Amino acid sequence: MATISVVNTDGKEVEKLELSDKIFGVEINEGIVHKAVVAQLANKRQGTQSALTRSEVRGGGRKPWRQKGTGHARQGSIRAPQWTGGGVVFAPKPRDYSKKINKKESRLALFSALTSKLQDEKLIVVDSLAFDAPKTKEFVKVLENIKASKALVVLEGENENVVLSARNIPDVDTEARTAINVYDILKHDSLVMTKDAVKALEEVYA
Repeated sequence: MATISVVNTDGKEVEKLELSDKIFGVEINEGIVHKAVVAQLANKRQGTQSALTRSEVRGGGRKPWRQKGTGHARQGSIRAPQWTGGGVVFAPKPRDYSKKINKKESRLALFSALTSKLQDEKLIVVDSLAFDAPKTKEFVKVLENIKASKALVVLEGENENVVLSARNIPDVDTEARTAINVYDILKHDSLVMTKDAVKALEEVYA
């Protein structure tokens, strides 16, 4: 089992914590991680873009001029694509961009991302994070003390004051342990987790 230092908000070590090899000690599978990130980003796409084809544009039922003898090119409708106000050729229509990834692959991708943060020494475990009121300056000081930059802070349970304290800090995001995902882990330089969040994560995937 890997061991990591647990620090307080002053950045001082308070204890050692053993991490489960099942979650933080897997063989990193870059292919599965890539697949999970692609699927996650694809599933965020709404796919609601839409434009009108020539059959859907209002008007244009009458032939604008006779076929021959005008000197103009023959035209069948003023709503043909080459006309201003005409329909769009191969118009985009609503579609589903979502991609499926099975549960085992999803878990392996998550474990690979967590393992990579541990191996790169970018995983920071804090004994607890709590504020009496939203205090951005204090949260910035905490991040400086634990040497976390561009951090994803993972919390266990509701902690509104911490979330509000981090909201206005650039490149810092908070996330509930139940919503942790591969893309957000990789997008941030540092991964900050409370001790309770780590234990709860290990209990879920034990």
